[in-house]
Amino acid sequence: MKVVQTNEAPAAIGPYSQGILVNNMFYSSGQIPLTAEGVMVEGDVKEQTHQVFKNLQAVLSAAGASLETVVKATVFIKNMDDFAAVNEVYGEYFSTNKPARSCVEVARLPKDVLIEIEVIALVK
Repeated sequence: MKVVQTNEAPAAIGPYSQGILVNNMFYSSGQIPLTAEGVMVEGDVKEQTHQVFKNLQAVLSAAGASLETVVKATVFIKNMDDFAAVNEVYGEYFSTNKPARSCVEVARLPKDVLIEIEVIALVK
């Protein structure tokens, strides 16, 4: 088991890591719309989703994986009314590889963000 950490994504804001690599599988922690410098991205759910994907790309890269090797994504959104907007941005990043996915509405997310996404990816 190996801890994955990169300065290209926001540091963990609690007692957890950005991700864990076990054999050839990478498990990310949920990424929220914080920049690598720890600044919250304000704006609508689309803007926040783009930042989440920027963070996911950074931790995946640090693990030796990519969006192309993601096998499962879990999307947590604050409001299911945002599903179409999130889905539009999500489709920009997963245009060829379409991993299995769950999407759930939650009562509250860390720092009151609108979206959080975690992924599981194959490391080649």
